[in-house]
Amino acid sequence: MAPHRSRLAPLAGLTMIAGLVAVTPASANEGSELAPLHPAPTAENGELTHQAQDLWFIELESPPASEGTASTLIDDEHAEFHAEAEEYGLEYTERLSFSELWNGLSVEMDDAQVSTAREVPGVAAIHPVVRFEIPDYDDSEPEMDTALGMTGADVVQSELGYSGEGLRVAIMDTGVDYTHPDLGGPGGFPSERVVAGYDFVGDDFNANDPNNSTPAPDDDPQDCNGHGTHVAGIVGADGEVTGVAPDVVFGAYKVFGCTGSTTADIMIAAMEQSLADDMDVLNMSIGSAHSWPQYPTAVASDNLVDEGMVVVASIGNSGATGLYSAGAPGLGADVIGVAAYDNTHIRASSADVTQSGETIAYMEMGEATPPPASGETDELVYIGRGCLAAGDELEGDPEGKTALMIRGECTFAEKYDAALGAGATGVVMYNNIPGMFAGGGIVDQGAFAVGISDESGAHIRELLADGGPVTLTWTGEETTIPNPTGGLISSFSSYGMSPDLDLKPDIGAPGGLINSTYPMAKGGYATVSGTSMSAPHVAGGVALLLEARPDLDAHDVRGVLQNTADPTAWWGNPGMDALDNVHRQGAGMLDVPGSILSTTGLYPSKLPLGATEGPVTETLTIANDGDEKATYEISHEPALGTHGSTFAPSFNDVYAEAAFSTTEVTVEPGSSVDVDVTITPPARDYAQMLYGGYLTVTEGGGEAVRVPYAAYNGDYQEIEAMTPITDGDGNVHELPWLTRITGCDVFTGLECADSNGGTFENQPDGATYTLDWVDGLPDVPYVIAHFDHHVTKLEMIVINERTGRPVHPDRNVAVDVDYVNRSASSTAFFSYAWDGTVVDSRDRVKAVRDGDYRLQARALKALGDPANPDHWETWTSPVITLDRG
Repeated sequence: MAPHRSRLAPLAGLTMIAGLVAVTPASANEGSELAPLHPAPTAENGELTHQAQDLWFIELESPPASEGTASTLIDDEHAEFHAEAEEYGLEYTERLSFSELWNGLSVEMDDAQVSTAREVPGVAAIHPVVRFEIPDYDDSEPEMDTALGMTGADVVQSELGYSGEGLRVAIMDTGVDYTHPDLGGPGGFPSERVVAGYDFVGDDFNANDPNNSTPAPDDDPQDCNGHGTHVAGIVGADGEVTGVAPDVVFGAYKVFGCTGSTTADIMIAAMEQSLADDMDVLNMSIGSAHSWPQYPTAVASDNLVDEGMVVVASIGNSGATGLYSAGAPGLGADVIGVAAYDNTHIRASSADVTQSGETIAYMEMGEATPPPASGETDELVYIGRGCLAAGDELEGDPEGKTALMIRGECTFAEKYDAALGAGATGVVMYNNIPGMFAGGGIVDQGAFAVGISDESGAHIRELLADGGPVTLTWTGEETTIPNPTGGLISSFSSYGMSPDLDLKPDIGAPGGLINSTYPMAKGGYATVSGTSMSAPHVAGGVALLLEARPDLDAHDVRGVLQNTADPTAWWGNPGMDALDNVHRQGAGMLDVPGSILSTTGLYPSKLPLGATEGPVTETLTIANDGDEKATYEISHEPALGTHGSTFAPSFNDVYAEAAFSTTEVTVEPGSSVDVDVTITPPARDYAQMLYGGYLTVTEGGGEAVRVPYAAYNGDYQEIEAMTPITDGDGNVHELPWLTRITGCDVFTGLECADSNGGTFENQPDGATYTLDWVDGLPDVPYVIAHFDHHVTKLEMIVINERTGRPVHPDRNVAVDVDYVNRSASSTAFFSYAWDGTVVDSRDRVKAVRDGDYRLQARALKALGDPANPDHWETWTSPVITLDRG
């Protein structure tokens, strides 16, 4: 399903994130059927963008082999599908076949075939194959010691003597540079440290590029990008960088080429190979934002845990998009979904403020020319934000000088271009929030660009205000500086909960500004931020835990880590002594020595309470795994809640209350005691409230162990899903709309080829469609819809305008979609094309006659009861006249 990239010109400020076009013809004049489609999840965070064109998962009916289905039965199902697909005239090319962790296949087929594929006997569901982008990075020097200290991994190595020896950790990523001396090199593959692996795609593969989107696998998982080597170094580097578990061995499963993206089916193939290679832990620093735990990568990951492998995955980098933004596979019910905290210290290049002698740290930005190793800048002049497209005027003249700018409002590239366009010889940008940053997207124009902290920017501005000239002197040296946001949740880290109200993320670890190994061909070391970096901290921690406690079952590892994690203060105001949202940080910061040394177990390890409309009573089991009798005190630590808009939540301290059947218990060694806890939701002072906290058990005033809980406060079905949107000018648009595409000179099936792009034009009074190509555009009805929240099911019924009833009692569905993601932003929307067909009495696709029809859209809200009419939202289109001519 090709995302339509036409610009929605009539609606200023709206974003066409994942409109879906049903055809990809060889030429604009070639006719083609159109079919109902599935929306592709999207995010603008560098991890997941959108669906790979014309690629689909076809899920078959039986569970996979890992859930006990006989391999012969699965083989028969696949053979039967092929036979039935041929009988139905389905035109497709099989890419990959799966049986162990997920039963089905991935195929390449034109989107016009989707409705036919849905009707093939034995097909349980069809899912889009989504793309996953490789995150960006920033160059710097290696620095892992402060990050190790945040999780206690340094203590485990130096005092407890564990190093991950004997554990096998799979890295599903861009490959691993096995020649790196910190990862066991130099040498060939396999090596002493990188003992297994496979390249599933080839260096040139890029799912974004039609010319290189066909995998060319080989046996060499060498990393030509860098991300996987960075991740592997965090898990287990041993050299100039020391990882969390420096004696593990690796499996390198290369699912990315040198640039671009990969696809979800390749990820499942890599999962199955890691199982065959007997890996103990799988790290996936990959995520698809705003998704459901029913997505195939999450389901396959859960089945890996059933097979005995601990699976760790990033929860996502979509914090800026608001609530319910966590992604698969981290949303898997048995997966450890990891949030990110900022590192306490940053290693960066340094410069001196010539006039004051103060040393400041800076980070190079994008592809701009690096600063020199010595010498001075030209005189600095403050020019403001420099967002010319937003109406800014430069606050100073940078001609022949170095421009000082503040971050915010527009992209780094726009700021850089504005400054150089006005004659600046270099650009220094300072942060508009506490801490350091390094921005991407800048294309070099022969002048340097660096990012500095808000404090450094304020210092320079004070000197400028005093009237004297200010310059920077380049030192060519590195400096380590405290990070003012260190130990707090990273601004990019995604929020939970999951759309089915599971408690996600599960736990957090350092992920912001982490320095680690990088391919030797690219300098050997780099700094990267993201939940991509937090997941390998947990994967390495799992290896240390399993070395110390080898009898732990894969299903129990997450619970031990959660019990001993340390929740942290709210990022918005650490001084107010309030814990950050449970649905943002999960159980809290990973505490590796705590997980190894703790003799207290709490079951369950987390309590997702669902949607609560009154008190909820749960049973907490306290187990004494120590050698002596222990007395425990039981208490409650509430955490901040959120409320209001999904996309821009507000925060509140309206806390739940917890009452225990007893607040103190004594437990004999090797025994356990049950304690009932009744959680009373907070007052419903706000709409759409998520709340949470921690049930805390402390032995004799010592270290606490905890169980996080979280819930929705009230009726979950009150959240409107299919909503209007407000554009950047404040205009409200009552989506859904019936539309057609206009204003496009040449339509390629993916996008308009002209510079102005096409538009979805509202048809509030109805419209006539030929279902053909007119002036290079598909003349078909499109319904565009925005989803403020996830939808369990979306269907569109074809209504005969003459009778006011469905065109047939049973065969009347134009669109039938399960597990629709919420829109990626408050102005994003999906589009669905109707090809004028329904399914006939032989379960074949059949065109309706020319005439007048309406499409009635029905959206079943997340966790809605299909039998309850109040759980459905409906919309009926204006009249659609089909006139094929």
